[in-house]
Amino acid sequence: MKIGILQCDHVLEKFQPEHKNYPEMFINLFRKVDPTLSFEVFDIQLGEYPAHIDDCDAYLITGSRHGVNDGHDWIGALLDWIRALHQDRKKMLGICFGHQAVAAALGGEVIKSPKGWGIGVSKNRIDESRPWMTPEKDRLNLIVSHQDQVIKLPDNAQVLASSEFCPYYMVQIDNHILTVQGHPEFSKAYSHDLMENRRDTIPAQCILEGLASLDSEVDDIEVVTWMINFLRHDQ
Repeated sequence: MKIGILQCDHVLEKFQPEHKNYPEMFINLFRKVDPTLSFEVFDIQLGEYPAHIDDCDAYLITGSRHGVNDGHDWIGALLDWIRALHQDRKKMLGICFGHQAVAAALGGEVIKSPKGWGIGVSKNRIDESRPWMTPEKDRLNLIVSHQDQVIKLPDNAQVLASSEFCPYYMVQIDNHILTVQGHPEFSKAYSHDLMENRRDTIPAQCILEGLASLDSEVDDIEVVTWMINFLRHDQ
């Protein structure tokens, strides 16, 4: 299976020697679960897209420091691409910004949340289980880093995981789209460095709680296993 990574941002250069860039984070994590996977990276901020929608078996939309409502031309082009993928029933994964972009493209709504920043390890409950969600869990812990949230879902969207802070945390649309607000690809070390780097923009108490939350276990391998199962699952 070949996964096209639609890269929506870059790790800050000062962090790349230790933490790598976003595509490498995903590739390294996914290959821990399935070494047979192949990948192709498209820097969509530079207008890079596959020549044909079927050049890849599935697509993954990464996170970004930008918001879907920022008005950049490349974001509008991405939303058009998402709509084309959806029309062709192409398998698609959305992570954080990608989760929000899918919602915005397909009729949902995204805003800068009045609840403020979500950082560190988020703890969520599983609301709906699916056959591809093995190993089974009743809770889902992932690292997060976001201000925006989905507040209105597209048609046919089903919430699979949620919390009081983020009611639409993991969402499935029909049988071909799976999105999640959290970052399975983020290491705790990268989350730590990201929070420290944003001390000028994130309230001190929020950072204190976010750093403390990194002591919690995360379900990164389990979630990536679910994602790969989803991409291979027909129903």
